[in-house]
Amino acid sequence: MIRVRRSDERGRFDHGWLVTAHTFSFGAYRDAAHMAFRGLRVLNEDRVAPGMGFGEHPHRDMEIVSYVLSGTLRHRDSSGGGGDLRPGDVQRMSAGRGVRHSEFNPSATEVVHFLQLWIQPDRQGIQPSYEQRSFLDDRADDAALRLVVSPDGEGGSLRIHADARIHAARFSGATGGASRLAIAPGRGAWVQAARGSLRVNGVTLQTGDGAMVEDETTIELAADAPAEALVIDLA
Repeated sequence: MIRVRRSDERGRFDHGWLVTAHTFSFGAYRDAAHMAFRGLRVLNEDRVAPGMGFGEHPHRDMEIVSYVLSGTLRHRDSSGGGGDLRPGDVQRMSAGRGVRHSEFNPSATEVVHFLQLWIQPDRQGIQPSYEQRSFLDDRADDAALRLVVSPDGEGGSLRIHADARIHAARFSGATGGASRLAIAPGRGAWVQAARGSLRVNGVTLQTGDGAMVEDETTIELAADAPAEALVIDLA
């Protein structure tokens, strides 16, 4: 079963310095029909204006993953984590028993565009921690699904304290590429079209669309033009 959440159905806000879209209920956006998908509690698409950002604020007991599409995102947190993230970079912050952090666009001219996911952890009160890594240069093939987050750090992926695996896929459009991912019984996946048009088991997603996939043994992604997507495999 595939259920599509279209981009224009999301909660949208334009704060001037921040243009954001919420797939699930978040902040001032409340939608009882879209609270979460399994352990995926938040999936926000943010565009932050040059020189602006989120001031220091607290979180606890949440696994927070950021995936940069364009521009630069500067992260600092009270666990000692921090760095500049650019396209192809992924970060994981475990808020655990409590952490304060800020996110800022250091550019004077360029908007930073990124996806941020919050995933419920498998236990509470852990030591806060932070990781970031670039996955841009080690993609083996066009359209190959690249594991970027996993519970055990498989293949150099960032380690998350949750039963979740996040794959990223890029399609150049030059080869009409396709990728397949097996889904174990009882698990589900959320597919987010970060940009471009792609097909998920034959169902078309456009930029910003998401799809809930359940009761399927395989996910096939295909694109005939440049596209990028995240696939979040969840218990």
